[in-house]
Amino acid sequence: MPHSFNKIWIHAIWATKDRLPLIHPMVEIKFHQFIAEQLREQGCPVRIINGMPDHIHCLFLLSSQKSIAEVIKQIKGSSSHFMNQNNLIAEKFAWQTGYAAYSVSESVVDKVFQYIKNQQQHHTKKTFQQEYDEFVKLYGLDNEKE
Repeated sequence: MPHSFNKIWIHAIWATKDRLPLIHPMVEIKFHQFIAEQLREQGCPVRIINGMPDHIHCLFLLSSQKSIAEVIKQIKGSSSHFMNQNNLIAEKFAWQTGYAAYSVSESVVDKVFQYIKNQQQHHTKKTFQQEYDEFVKLYGLDNEKE
């Protein structure tokens, strides 16, 4: 095969430091647009970004030239810098260490898209911690050691 090809959808989730509600509604759209642009600049086309004041969900195609760790490290760093340099909120903005990232089958991309799109509605029923615990159990991560 003369050319390499990949199409790996990633659903990535990460939270603000100490899970503080730092992503205020008045800056949310501008912030998500910045993150989307940063992902595109890394060769990672974005399907959707959404979240809550204390965490974010991104659905994007992973660049064949980058690792998930590289992409998310760059996004977290540049978005923190953007939020703080532009004084978008009164507090100092930071992300917590770590993230979750899951591959998404093409057959369920639309389902994940809807899930991310409806975060506000979803979180009227579940807290971030409950959601996180369910993801850990669903993906069998509760038995893994770091």
